Amino acid sequence: MPDAPLILLAAGGTGGHLFPAEALGSVLIQRGLRVRLVTDERAVRYSGLFSEGMFDVVPSETVRSRSPLSLARTGMMLAAGTAVALNLVRRLKPAAMIGFGGYPTVPPLIAARLMGVPTLIHDSNAVLGRANRFLATRVEAIATSLPGVFDRDPALASKATLTGTPLRPAVLAAAGEPYAMPEVDGPLRLLVVGGSQGARIMADIVPPAIERLEPSLWRRLSLVQQVREEDLPRVRSLYERLKIEAELAAFFTDLPTRLAAAHLVVSRSGAGTVAELAGVGRPSILVPLPGSIDQDQFANAGVLMQAGGAIRLLQSEFTPDRLASEISALAAEPHRLADMARGARSAGTLDAADRLADLVQKVMRH
Repeated sequence: MPDAPLILLAAGGTGGHLFPAEALGSVLIQRGLRVRLVTDERAVRYSGLFSEGMFDVVPSETVRSRSPLSLARTGMMLAAGTAVALNLVRRLKPAAMIGFGGYPTVPPLIAARLMGVPTLIHDSNAVLGRANRFLATRVEAIATSLPGVFDRDPALASKATLTGTPLRPAVLAAAGEPYAMPEVDGPLRLLVVGGSQGARIMADIVPPAIERLEPSLWRRLSLVQQVREEDLPRVRSLYERLKIEAELAAFFTDLPTRLAAAHLVVSRSGAGTVAELAGVGRPSILVPLPGSIDQDQFANAGVLMQAGGAIRLLQSEFTPDRLASEISALAAEPHRLADMARGARSAGTLDAADRLADLVQKVMRH
């Protein structure tokens, strides 16, 4: 479709940004539009929708420190990226550009605005990220995934649309699998994940928590846990000693399928994880990443907690004793797990990619 309008999708090189961009891109292509990804060097290894020849790398940098030297370096990198992005926009002549958050989206969105290209941003978190906060006053429209993002900012609320987070086809397929409530004495499938690289704290807390469970529950457990390579030997050793059925890996390529099979999930509460838990409808124990300036993971987990789909534990509360207590209580009350699954599903938006595509086309036309 060489003459079809081109939509540029700007996203940082992590799954939390790339997966929603991929989901939107698939819908836009189905609607007869062309898409290209504008990203940073981290996405070069990405093998999803945006294969080689469908993306452009623009230099960027994240604000890592408030020191004058660090801020100056970040500013120079963003300025260099904007210069590269200006040439890119001039050459490609896109009909619109949408950013999915992260500092790598700043140069392309600023360049598009300077060139008069219609722009919008999407944010998956319950709290707008810093890059998107900077861009919010400079774009035509804002798409949010969760309600209440602009409750205290009516000026931005006027151009915001609640779309939800676009979900990958594999997640949508998993969402078609109904929740199978565990039987009181039957297998209990537990999925433990900690982000794209796995969280060290899951390796530190989950195995000793499992050890504190009643031995009768050990025999019921079917455990899948994401574990960093350096933590694999000690985690595997404990589960083997307890004779726990456990599958351990640093990364699972079929995570949506495993999510659909799980009776209970223990995880961080990044935006992508929360969106997928809600879309598929699975009960969870969520441990927000502490120390974040925006406390976005705390807010994300709060959305599922308020819907009745999750238990939110601060990291200071996430101890082996507390986790063992929560797992034991849920295992003894399968109907509670089923209620949590329904609560999580009530917060999901399966047509988010279509909603966002509608907004992109609206902005493009105007």
